[in-house]
Amino acid sequence: MVRRAARPRAVRGAARRRRTHPVRRVPARPRPGRPRRLRSTVRRTAVIPLSHAQRRLWFLCRDGDPGGLHNIPVGLSLRGDLDRAALTAALADVTDRHEALRTVFPHEDGVPRQHVLDPGTAQGPDVTAAPADEHPDRAREAAARPFDLAAEPPLRAHLFTDGDRDHHLLLVLHHIAGDGASLDVLLGDLSAAYTARLTGREPDWPELPVQYPDYALWRHDVLGDPDDPDSEHARQLDHRARALAGLPEEHTLPTDRPRPATASHRGAVVTAGTGAPTHARLAGLARDRRATVFMTVQAAFAALLTRLGAGTDLALGCPVDGRDDEALEHLVGLFVDTVVVRADTSGDPAFTDLLDRVRDAALDAHAHRDVPFDALVERLNPPRTPGRHPLFQIAVAGRRDTGGEPVLPGLRTRTDAVRTPTAKFDLTLEVDERSDATDRPAGIGLTLEYATDLFDDDTARRLLDRLVLLLDAVAADPAAPVAAHDLLTPDERAAVTEDWQGAPAAPHDTTVHALFARRAAAHPERTAAVCGDRETSYGALDALADRTAARLAAAGVRPGDTVALLMDRSVELIAACLGVLKAGAAYLPLDARAPRARSAAVVSGAGATVLVTDPGTDTDGLGVRHVLHFGAEGTAGAPAHGGTAAVAPGHPDDLAYVMYTSGSTGTPKGVAVAHREVVALALDGHWRGGAHGRVLFRSPHAFDASTYELWVPLLTGGLVVVAPPGDLDVPGLARLIGDRRVTGTFLTATLFNELADRCPERLGTLREVMTGGEAASPAAVRRVRAHCPDTTVTNAYGPTETTTFAALFPLAPGDDDPAGQVPVGRPLDGTELHVLDDRLAPVPPGVTGELYVAGAGLARGYLGRPGLTAERFTACPYGPPGTRMYRTGDLARWTRDGRVEYLGRADRQIKIRGMRIEPGEVENVLAGHPDVGRAAVTVVPTPAGPVLAGYAVPAEGRRPDPVALRAHLRGELPDWTVPLTVTVLDRFPVTPNGKIDTAALPAPGP
Repeated sequence: MVRRAARPRAVRGAARRRRTHPVRRVPARPRPGRPRRLRSTVRRTAVIPLSHAQRRLWFLCRDGDPGGLHNIPVGLSLRGDLDRAALTAALADVTDRHEALRTVFPHEDGVPRQHVLDPGTAQGPDVTAAPADEHPDRAREAAARPFDLAAEPPLRAHLFTDGDRDHHLLLVLHHIAGDGASLDVLLGDLSAAYTARLTGREPDWPELPVQYPDYALWRHDVLGDPDDPDSEHARQLDHRARALAGLPEEHTLPTDRPRPATASHRGAVVTAGTGAPTHARLAGLARDRRATVFMTVQAAFAALLTRLGAGTDLALGCPVDGRDDEALEHLVGLFVDTVVVRADTSGDPAFTDLLDRVRDAALDAHAHRDVPFDALVERLNPPRTPGRHPLFQIAVAGRRDTGGEPVLPGLRTRTDAVRTPTAKFDLTLEVDERSDATDRPAGIGLTLEYATDLFDDDTARRLLDRLVLLLDAVAADPAAPVAAHDLLTPDERAAVTEDWQGAPAAPHDTTVHALFARRAAAHPERTAAVCGDRETSYGALDALADRTAARLAAAGVRPGDTVALLMDRSVELIAACLGVLKAGAAYLPLDARAPRARSAAVVSGAGATVLVTDPGTDTDGLGVRHVLHFGAEGTAGAPAHGGTAAVAPGHPDDLAYVMYTSGSTGTPKGVAVAHREVVALALDGHWRGGAHGRVLFRSPHAFDASTYELWVPLLTGGLVVVAPPGDLDVPGLARLIGDRRVTGTFLTATLFNELADRCPERLGTLREVMTGGEAASPAAVRRVRAHCPDTTVTNAYGPTETTTFAALFPLAPGDDDPAGQVPVGRPLDGTELHVLDDRLAPVPPGVTGELYVAGAGLARGYLGRPGLTAERFTACPYGPPGTRMYRTGDLARWTRDGRVEYLGRADRQIKIRGMRIEPGEVENVLAGHPDVGRAAVTVVPTPAGPVLAGYAVPAEGRRPDPVALRAHLRGELPDWTVPLTVTVLDRFPVTPNGKIDTAALPAPGP
């Protein structure tokens, strides 16, 4: 702390400090032969230049100062008999004493200078009569009025009075003429002058050794010529430029709204604080680590920002007091320097280690803080935009408030904070150390100023509340890793672990085939499946399945085996699935479109020795021992002679099927799903109400959507509409849905978007259409809902490992369209969604984490791959012992209303220019443009480094303009996430499962 001499003015108690945090400055090495100390006499030049800090403020205010952004207001509530003449004289005395308060800033050819007005030019306070309860609002309005720096002195006084004994004195100081500490000087001098004027005297105070213009000239002299490599300016600039090289252009903290092209600087504040015990522990910790309490709070704030998504390489702006010389102690002026503290939070450090890092970074920045901030910006040359502050957008400032009040004889005084609704930066944290009468820690006040362009009040409050939680935690256990401390309030923890989870599921201790058999026994004549003109009843389908089970048993199939199926979509395929299950085995669907070598690898990996297929199918090279051609014996309508004898009783935990999906290493992995999970899906409460009484079976049976398409209707007494073999074109699919009176269906996002573009009205016969597999297109959802007002449109989410669906977000008739992307929604019955950090701890709502799924529907694991199973299926710490959860690899976050938003794949995250980017988020915004039917974003290499490339397929009847699409992205996303190019394609290449094949996308357009 810079020691300050005693003040010869009447102030009750210690002076109220509003200065930036007095971290002890480590002086930079002076240039040999050049004195560092400010001389008592400085030779004035004909033209007095602005100090570097003043020059920066002048340029910022040259085109206006919206809302008084750079005003520093302070209010005094006065109760008693106010002598207005004495007050007017005292204000004149103070203005005459400090040249900074009567300096204007004219300019010639864009070059500003300081012009000091003669003494005696001060204006008296502007007096307004108003009731006392209006004084605060009147003060805020006056504080927001900007200054005309070229003609108007930078101090204004306003007196609001009720005409009796209640008064409010507002002093508004422009930042170009002073800083927070200057208010201490100003109020102290005003107190002394008012006291003297009450007795008819002039104030008796010692002459100031220097004035602010002297300081400005001295500062230029000390720093020297920036073009001189041996100057102090050049030395400090070189050092700081090296320290900040490679700094991210912008923090990545999630915001409630996209950053505007030009910041409005509208802002608001929220407040909180720690108790005295936490303050005392933090003070002790700071002493132990050779730091300050301010540095300790700064380190905790950096840790919090990282955990909330701001990244691990943080730039924090920090205003620091520059009153290094005794001659400046009692002077009003702008002595604040802005430094950039680079906080490295990487590597999951203990808080003590992080504090050491922040301490060292702060001390280094302070030791070289004489370099003008603008010179540092010019040297580092980050991309400039009027929407954000260069180098840093988050600041931390400190002040020490010991509770003293100015003394004005005959008046009771109270200093009031007067805030204008402005924000200089995205976030500014003010740290206010409080002390009691014995100078012991009394708590830390925290004020968060936030830009309302970006953040909501609730977001800011939660952020500050989390900081208090974290400060309490690190004070209690500073040696623990920062990431180990809980950031959730009790209410939030209850919400994300209990309240927002799926409804309890009824126990389903049965098998798929047993439940189907019960349905068949109850309603044997009810139609189970329709394929073309052929209808098959539950009884007939059950009989055919029994006969199939008998044939499988005769071929050597035993309970626990796996039987491969290579068949076209048909009633026989459904009977084959049921027959395999009745034989006690699990079915293994093979994709007829897959290369033979891949199918052979799947058969081998699953240990299948028996294959059921259609007559005439080529089975060479699959490596099975027995091939059963379905249809060689019997038909769907034939009775089952003794087939029931082959039915194995089975157990709910027996495998029902094994479905192979692509692996990241290129080796397919077999997802093993038990009967219990299939039954849980089929009996989920979402299907109640009959919307899925007639379900379209159109997915390849090797695709997990077929689990829904078959078992949801068949296990609930509904009907399966079997689509013809092969792929249906969009018109054919639309006709089939209408002709067969389909009520419920699942469409991949690609197919859904095509239908939405070409013939959305054809989905109007459906009661519910579900889409998934990839992020839903908001534009496609809106289009379908506009054309089909009676149809529920549902975004369905679920990896194969969670038995098709884990969460649903239904948009029922009458619901509002989602404002942005379509959420994943909420979990199914008995299912839990957990958004966790790297330590498997829940992240707060709004914070990105990895999505885990637990509870009903979770697959057994990967067949024959225990290592991979252990890696992806882990113990769930939020359920009873033995509960598991599946690591999806998807990034997600909770919304405030308890829904999950999908943000993309964790393994697709990249860094461009030091900032983390999730291409999936960019895709969602691009797909939200009304001219876009589908979007994709990839990373392409260039000689200058990787860049994003966007691709778009037009919505039906639209012709997207790539320039307009990029403008749309710039309006919704940070600049650094906007693709360099957007290429419009007629259609996307797709994988066999209907997903966009990003590897097959063409080179981006110009």
